[in-house]
Amino acid sequence: MKASRGQIERALDAPPADIRFFLLYGPDEAGSQSLAKRLERAMGPQAERIDLDGATLKDDPARLADEAASFSMFGDKRWIRISGMGEESVPALTALLEAQAAGNPVIAIAGALKATSKLVKLALEHKGAMACISYQPDARESEQIAIGIARDGGLRLSTELARRIVSLANGDRALMTGEIEKLILYLDAAPDRPRDATAEALDALSADNPDTEVAPLVNAVLGGDLRAMHRELSSLSETGTAMAAVIRPLLGRAMLIANIRTDFDASGRLEGAVEAAGKAVFWKEKGLVTRQVRTWDAPGIARVIQRLLDAERATRSGRGTGDLLVRHELLAIARQAARERA
Repeated sequence: MKASRGQIERALDAPPADIRFFLLYGPDEAGSQSLAKRLERAMGPQAERIDLDGATLKDDPARLADEAASFSMFGDKRWIRISGMGEESVPALTALLEAQAAGNPVIAIAGALKATSKLVKLALEHKGAMACISYQPDARESEQIAIGIARDGGLRLSTELARRIVSLANGDRALMTGEIEKLILYLDAAPDRPRDATAEALDALSADNPDTEVAPLVNAVLGGDLRAMHRELSSLSETGTAMAAVIRPLLGRAMLIANIRTDFDASGRLEGAVEAAGKAVFWKEKGLVTRQVRTWDAPGIARVIQRLLDAERATRSGRGTGDLLVRHELLAIARQAARERA
């Protein structure tokens, strides 16, 4: 069945027993990710999460129904999360919805699916499923989203500061969340000890060595060039650059790759998708960005973005440990890119 934003939020906060499957799709993948977090919170930190993807379900269509009906080996709650779900997963979803028993909620983040998609039609038409499409918010909606994200973390954010954060993140929800989480950590805010965000705090966090040239490192990491990555890291270390300074440029490029990849997957035309990104792709780096889009599929770049957001949080919780974690994550990302490129 089709669900509005409010309906899906209420259902994810308290999953109904008669809903087996939640489909989150649409061009605002960060919005879908934020909805998925609501189910994660509802299930609780002790719940067992099973991660599947479209390729796995294509090879074994019966697995989804089996996992949904299985009990946790630890006796806790259990739920299933699917990434990169597409038309290849229709048999698996059909088996889930037609099974005699399920029990464990299933949620899928599927990206920008067409209205004619068989997967979307099945989720919209079946009473045991809920589907919600996330569109890119406009500027006013983005400001309210930023204020809401801050409120959930115990941070009081003025409209003016929300507007600045939206501009910094170019309206992207994932990047907005990262900026706000930095403020929350910086000001030691929490739901039980709310703080007022200030322009001074935002200025301080936006001044991470702005003149440092990290583009070669960005291209080395996301392009899987391990030798160049180590060379650039050594150079940054010699100049005393904190690892926090490399996260934002990496996140920006990763989000750009994710957006282009979404267009590419929908149209099948990579050059057209790159051109559609306009000035977001610097003309001298068009070839590099194109190769990076080929390297990373949609689920892969989504995981990269999450890893970078986690690493950025770590840089705010302890300089030494945070820097080490960032280096570890960059190495893991570069190695994956190298494997995908091979």
